[in-house]
Amino acid sequence: MRLSAASSSPVSDHVPAASRSPLHAGLAAELGDRHRQRTLYELGDHPLLERQRQRESNARSYPRRLPLALSRAQGVYVEDVEGRVFLDCLAGAGTLALGHNHPAVTDALMRTLHSGLPLHTLDITTPVKDRFMQDVLGTLPATFARHARIQFCGPTGADAVEAALKLVRLATGRSTVLAFQGAYHGMTQGALTLMGNLGPKAALGGNLSGVQFLPYPYSYRCPFGLGGDAGVAASLAYMDNLLSDPESGVPRPAAIIVEPVQGEGGMIPAPVAWLQGLRGLATRHEVPLILDEVQTGFGRTGRMFAFEHAGIEPDVVVLSKAVGGGLPMSLVVYHERFDTWRPGAHAGTFRGNQLAMAAGSATLAVLRAERLDVAAAELGARLQQQLAAYAERFACIGEVRGRGLMLGVELVDAAAVPDAVGARPAHPALAARVQRECLRRGLIVELGGRHGCVVRFLPPLTITAAQVDEVARIFGQALAAASA
Repeated sequence: MRLSAASSSPVSDHVPAASRSPLHAGLAAELGDRHRQRTLYELGDHPLLERQRQRESNARSYPRRLPLALSRAQGVYVEDVEGRVFLDCLAGAGTLALGHNHPAVTDALMRTLHSGLPLHTLDITTPVKDRFMQDVLGTLPATFARHARIQFCGPTGADAVEAALKLVRLATGRSTVLAFQGAYHGMTQGALTLMGNLGPKAALGGNLSGVQFLPYPYSYRCPFGLGGDAGVAASLAYMDNLLSDPESGVPRPAAIIVEPVQGEGGMIPAPVAWLQGLRGLATRHEVPLILDEVQTGFGRTGRMFAFEHAGIEPDVVVLSKAVGGGLPMSLVVYHERFDTWRPGAHAGTFRGNQLAMAAGSATLAVLRAERLDVAAAELGARLQQQLAAYAERFACIGEVRGRGLMLGVELVDAAAVPDAVGARPAHPALAARVQRECLRRGLIVELGGRHGCVVRFLPPLTITAAQVDEVARIFGQALAAASA
């Protein structure tokens, strides 16, 4: 077993702002008490789930592994229609930075609804939009924000990725994009072309041309068979050669796009030295660097943005999920020198979502006031240390890794022979059993990574130390049951 990117920060027992609202605190206390009194849940059918199976698209995904029909939620807890209470470590795939129904967000929504503000304005400005723009820029490093422009996109992160691709291709006059193995940038056609996972795009046949995939620094399964610092050095040398060699076969790219922590790819944090080296290569070869912070942004990894761990700045940053306070919103923020597109060159009907902007401003205010990035670093270290302790007991844990409250546990076949760098084959069946046993015990987690063998933890940033300990305890019980 390996423990990757651990932190030794001291831990404070963070208390979420929801405790200041009697209504919200009352529901949170009720759900928390009932969760602690739970028994093992037998997850059967419900008429809502049956109708979902009959009528919803076959593309539905989460309900297949998490067969739940939810009725209420507060903070880190959700309750289903049968009265069962769960700790939610999925939180809208990281969207709900403040958890469910945070009072700051619900109050902002109610004020906006009662204000008479038009809720749909395309890209016509309003006081809410002006405030939101200032709040977003205020979270970014000052040197980047000083020269930044914002493009409002459609509702999803994939929409913002599509806009970013269009932006750099128009600005540079080039078309090739360098992406990374294991990447996830969305499910629209252009974003899907950038995806490392072959499954979702194999059935489509031809994808958009002009994407070149590069090895991502995945130490446990190092694509160069080296691992550690040697793997980082090899990756950077490979990319430098590709960009320098006139016979590399790869045209000079319009951009490099990268996740500073691969989320769907298995909670793999890019080493600081690698990100710094990548920034240097992009600058030296005059290639715009796009940082996809859709899942990592706004405190998730222990800094406001994950690129800040490396002390670098992007040319373009893609934002979604937490930026809308739980409502659909996506943005591209970029250096003004790339602002070359003509009026109307990119648009989207729902780029003027006023409720999402109000919720987003409320969320960013709480993030800053309560230093939830610091809380994520501290509580993430607490959870990571407890997960690592299980790795000493269970040989089926190949690696515990991540940053802040964005953590993964890779499950492997303990009986198999390790490869040259010590990695054992993935064990997707075990991972599926662990997820099921977690759910039976009242813990919602998702799977990701190669072969779906990584258990992913993305709790709200308002989770408390006591709740972190409960998450770790339930996971240990589930792992023991699934391994028996």
